[in-house]
Amino acid sequence: MHNDILAHLDNPQYLEQLYRADKPAFRKAFDSLYPQIENNLLAKAWHERLSYNPDGLSWGTPRDRVVVLLASVVAALLAKLPAILSLAPGYYYPRNIGFIAFPLLIGYFAWKQTVPRQTGIVLAVLMGLAAVYINWLPQAPTSDTLILACLHLPLWLWSLLGFTFTGGRLRRDANWLGFLRYNGELVVMTAVLLLACGLATAITINLFNLIGWNIIGFYSNYVVICSLAALPIVATYLTQVQPALVGKVSPVIARLFSPFALVMLLIYLVAMTASGKNLYHDRAFLLLFNGLLVGVMALIFFSVAGTGSVHQNRVQLLILFLLSIVTILINGIALSAILFRIAEWGITPNRAAVLGSNVLILCHLLLVGFRLWQVTTRRSDLSPISRSMAYFLPVYSAWAVVVVFVFPLLFGFK
Repeated sequence: MHNDILAHLDNPQYLEQLYRADKPAFRKAFDSLYPQIENNLLAKAWHERLSYNPDGLSWGTPRDRVVVLLASVVAALLAKLPAILSLAPGYYYPRNIGFIAFPLLIGYFAWKQTVPRQTGIVLAVLMGLAAVYINWLPQAPTSDTLILACLHLPLWLWSLLGFTFTGGRLRRDANWLGFLRYNGELVVMTAVLLLACGLATAITINLFNLIGWNIIGFYSNYVVICSLAALPIVATYLTQVQPALVGKVSPVIARLFSPFALVMLLIYLVAMTASGKNLYHDRAFLLLFNGLLVGVMALIFFSVAGTGSVHQNRVQLLILFLLSIVTILINGIALSAILFRIAEWGITPNRAAVLGSNVLILCHLLLVGFRLWQVTTRRSDLSPISRSMAYFLPVYSAWAVVVVFVFPLLFGFK
């Protein structure tokens, strides 16, 4: 980072890209370099920008607040559409849960990032076609392909959100790292808002109970549902207008839980071996392991995002490397179980989907583990790890497209 800043000190656009890709690292590197470059006019401007500390909380412009309010109202209406149009909730929500918030978030970032109009039209058409397609799929209670499509469609919409967040252009320097950090901040802010809403709900219901009014049904059907629909939009807005509010929380949480996850997984591997239980016949085992793999990937990324330098955080990087190795072993066990089930009972949509997901996660873990080993042994910067985390996202998006749009046709909607 130091060399990049010095080499491009007269290139404002490149410095801005560096800053947005990794704000904490940029700030730290710039502060250490500033005594050497303080006579440079652009460096002085950056110093003032990074040193600025506004009084109080910023709530954005009035126009921003109006847009967020309108988007929240639209999300609430979409969440209540079954009640408005007398639709079956069991049919509507599984298929359309992703369309309540993601299109609005995509529209918000398209507006904020000034995405080209042609790109915005293409995104709108893709989402419209996806909505028509998912609601066209035949309704069958035992259709595995329908369930898989409903589960993977939000993942594909999430990838469209990432594309929009990075400016709506396919570039090598796209800010995918910033998008991943946004997701961590969004999770933290959403959790905080959920706690606040839960407390407000408990107080409100009990206050009305004191005067003999039972408002639980009304409150749950309207206030709670509408609030949950608007929550991602409000949380997103807060992360954008107050980037310092939760920017350091997710890396801290990840770094605190990484040692715990490593110890827990090691103990579990030993316990699993000692128990003698045949895990190859247990579907819950495979589902749990897949969730575990995704959680570990999140821990590794957000820990790296909060790591300043290799020299100062060698122990943390070593923990992450060991965590990736242990997770690769667990992924290998899960993968062998999937292959065993396919060999014994044949291929099914569920087994094909889990097999593909595990292969992708295994490849991603191998790449990240290799980068962690390189950075730890060579004492280089952390950018190879961050890039290996971010550049694999389009692969997951492509797999989601296959599961959503190809699996139902390939397996005859079974």
